[in-house]
Amino acid sequence: MAAEHLNSASFDKTVASGVTLVDFWATWCGPCRMQAPILEAFAEEMGDQVKVGKVDVDEEPGIAARFNIFSIPTLIAFRDGKEIARTVGVTDVAGLKRLVSA
Repeated sequence: MAAEHLNSASFDKTVASGVTLVDFWATWCGPCRMQAPILEAFAEEMGDQVKVGKVDVDEEPGIAARFNIFSIPTLIAFRDGKEIARTVGVTDVAGLKRLVSA
């Protein structure tokens, strides 16, 4: 299952139930481009167990501000709409699994 691009219309609905991992990123960010294939591998491996979303901070500054995103990539795990963990910087698949199981 590929990562879903989230925007202000879809964000709250997507993270509202279950476990969701959201990658806050931008197209110009080198580390974000390094994170992308890792995130896709994580999404593929986790299948339906975890939803995976991406928020482009340049296209959705309101969402980025709401979650105090100052550095990217920032990855936030949500459970039933509540933030349970976050990390900043490129993170491997094992680290992403730890994040969503916090």
